[in-house]
Amino acid sequence: MITRDILDEVARAWDLSLHRPRNDIEIAGSPERCAFRCVVEDVSGRLYILERLSPESIPHKRRIAETLHLLQQRGISAVEPYLQGQDRGYVADLMHGSWQMIPYVDGTALQRPDYVFEGWRGRALADFLGSLRSRSGVMPGFSPDRPFSLPEFIRGFMEKLQQHDPDIHSRVQPVFAHLERGSFPAHDELPVAFCHGDYHPLNVIWSSRGIAAVIDWEFLGYKHELYDAANLVGCIGMELPQGLTGELVLSFLRRLLRKGFITPQGGAHLFDLVLAQRFAWLSEWLHKSDREMVDLECVYISLLHENRDVLRRIWGL
Repeated sequence: MITRDILDEVARAWDLSLHRPRNDIEIAGSPERCAFRCVVEDVSGRLYILERLSPESIPHKRRIAETLHLLQQRGISAVEPYLQGQDRGYVADLMHGSWQMIPYVDGTALQRPDYVFEGWRGRALADFLGSLRSRSGVMPGFSPDRPFSLPEFIRGFMEKLQQHDPDIHSRVQPVFAHLERGSFPAHDELPVAFCHGDYHPLNVIWSSRGIAAVIDWEFLGYKHELYDAANLVGCIGMELPQGLTGELVLSFLRRLLRKGFITPQGGAHLFDLVLAQRFAWLSEWLHKSDREMVDLECVYISLLHENRDVLRRIWGL
């Protein structure tokens, strides 16, 4: 809850004239990214998202804020950076906790699940990734020499599953074996690029004509160059399996192919990358003890695997 004392303290830190909290306004993205958040309004009617941070998250939150500021400076559209306070920092350590502030971006709600058949969204999503790839360049604080290894993560995850949840392990073991035989040996040789890390349509603030802002950059960093594209395609199918052959996915992939974003080397592995990244989602559902989503994810992983040849052909890869 935001009290008047907290609001005044935050206002001084950012030299703003804050008027009131706006608990009537919903915030897009995951609420788990911070300890508490709400929309606040200044005396002129401008809106901001105020986030209270847990102590252990502060170094990473500072790095995200610095990175978003740099990406905007490099001309990447739809990046909304955090505000710098009076001390030019992005995190204010105050009597009532540590806080960040970012402008609130209004958007148009997605019509779920119908949006998966809207091709213009796929083209907009592809254009943002193209801009991120071409303009991110060398990113301070991140090393392309030590990118996130998806096979290493999945192997460790499967070992834990075998010990602690053998039923789930047995359900996904055939797909894991397919990945070990297929793309895993070549995975860590794929080119790397700076990625959003959790790119999908629900982490986008949409306008009526395109992307107003891309949000939730918690997993940013260097990964295999198709990480964001593979995650997005997989999430569309989880929203609605028919979406895997819908116009959003097809327009997205066509645009990336036309831009040269998907190389022949990457295209040969894209389906397996989509499949592999569902294991990370399965890990997330297990961490949250969401058994319904765990079961659904296992069904989805098997569905993808069983239809791999059909999907590769339709995607043109």
